[in-house]
Amino acid sequence: MLNCFNSRLLARVMRFASIAAIASLMVIVENPNRSLAAELVMLEQTGCEWCERWHEEIGPIYPKTSEADIAPLRRVDIDDTWPEDLKNIRIDQFTPTFILVNDGLEIGRLRGYAGEDFFWFLVGEMIKKLPQKADTAG
Repeated sequence: MLNCFNSRLLARVMRFASIAAIASLMVIVENPNRSLAAELVMLEQTGCEWCERWHEEIGPIYPKTSEADIAPLRRVDIDDTWPEDLKNIRIDQFTPTFILVNDGLEIGRLRGYAGEDFFWFLVGEMIKKLPQKADTAG
């Protein structure tokens, strides 16, 4: 009888754990804009020739870089409604503006685009300011 009781208790605990895990996943799915890590937010607007130049020179390359592995690009049109998950980030009217955001907080900001070398250097400097993740090994 004790074994039967332990089995039922274990089954209930497992069901509860499963429900809790599903519920936490549902929160993420229900709010796909929730910032889970670092991202490079690009503020842009229609007709911005410097934005277009960035898209020609950097746009195809960026997703393939180590910078994008750390901070994927997220494009935000400044003429659209400001995203709720960026409410703590100051809107900028100058485009393009690149804002490195980590867990909803601004880490750094780059206003304008003056060419590839300038962009890669300054984005690299901003990425260096990201908090280091704790080493969980060992």
